[in-house]
Amino acid sequence: MQKIYSKVNKDILLLTLIRKDNITNDRIDLSPEEETLQVAVKSLKKGTSFKPHKHNKIHRVTDVTQESWVFLSGRVKAQFYDIDDKIILETEMSAGDCVVVFKAGHSFKVLEDNTIIYEFKNGPYYGVEADKTFII
Repeated sequence: MQKIYSKVNKDILLLTLIRKDNITNDRIDLSPEEETLQVAVKSLKKGTSFKPHKHNKIHRVTDVTQESWVFLSGRVKAQFYDIDDKIILETEMSAGDCVVVFKAGHSFKVLEDNTIIYEFKNGPYYGVEADKTFII
């Protein structure tokens, strides 16, 4: 797992990245408890189960959109930006990789046809104009 902190403010976690090869049988929390988007990963063995449950209604307040990408197939070249809009990381991501973006700007270029990703964000979503500030 790779945690990328801001060079401008070393206390700000921008993103967490994990490669498929780094996933173990132990739960790995990719998100600190205080972040809006909570993501964890674990390799599960046959027969693993958990008790049926549902989540309690809890009032939450957030003023940030965070997102995560899970790569199922193909490859992308991802760029991540620090809080001053300068590139802090360029990396290739491929099947089995996951990134959780907390405060980093981001973009990617698809390198292979039929690249498939899951993208998760907290909502609600109010459209591009309300949600995004373009860096370039």
